[in-house]
Amino acid sequence: MSTTLDELGAHVSVARGVDRAPARASQIGARVFQIFTKQPNRWAEPTLEDEVVTRFRSEVARLGIGFTTSHDSYLINLGSPDPALWRRSAACFRGEVERAARLGLDAVVTHPGNATDGDREGGIERNARAIAAALVAVPGRTRILLELTAGAGTSVGGTFEELASIVEGIPEPHRSRVGVCIDTCHAWVAGYDLAGDFDGVWTHVDDSFGTQRVELFHLNDARTPFGSRLDRHANIGEGTIGLEPFRRLMNEVRFKPVPKILETPKGEDGVTADRMNLRLLRSLRSAENR
Repeated sequence: MSTTLDELGAHVSVARGVDRAPARASQIGARVFQIFTKQPNRWAEPTLEDEVVTRFRSEVARLGIGFTTSHDSYLINLGSPDPALWRRSAACFRGEVERAARLGLDAVVTHPGNATDGDREGGIERNARAIAAALVAVPGRTRILLELTAGAGTSVGGTFEELASIVEGIPEPHRSRVGVCIDTCHAWVAGYDLAGDFDGVWTHVDDSFGTQRVELFHLNDARTPFGSRLDRHANIGEGTIGLEPFRRLMNEVRFKPVPKILETPKGEDGVTADRMNLRLLRSLRSAENR
């Protein structure tokens, strides 16, 4: 397995401490990684001890890690019309940003959540308001990346236009700390044809919020059909997207410096699974891009 450190990485475990994550990324030959800074299915807010933060930062520097991000809790719903849930979600999200800033992470990835009352414009506004408040409360360089969703049901953020509207709803100067994460599985099942109209997808991005705001990719194949809006990840090349769009993406010059993180199935041996997917992605590069 090549241990070349490039823009590819994976979501790695924080079992036994967040400070173990950099070494796990290095173990799979990655210089970028994503983590959870808390249990994603619990509201409980952890406290990061100073020595853990120091070890994490030291390990990132020692191992030459180039990009780090966290993914926010699955319970957070910044699009919720329920005032109590929205306030709890906004407070939890602020905690996510605070922990990321303490650890020196480059970004926090967030799902825009669900407008369960069907008022998508309201859900967009509530997202923008909560994100702006967190950025005001936690100054610094840590960025917020809005993740394109699969677009199921009342979820917000399943179109490029909705992501653009959230960004536009965040006032400057805080808007300058906001970017977008494109998940390939989500894009495919949301109806963006990476296989049949690869260039057209990025033209659509340019027309919506601009490719310069794409600051992270989640690379996942899909187990469900194009346009199904069902979010089920598959290993690279083993799903309905197929290898060719990933080949195009790995050779797209404008996206070469953009970090690309796997959220593919781990199976019984996550290290082996991640290495396999990373090796395949690297093999898709043309000779001049290696």
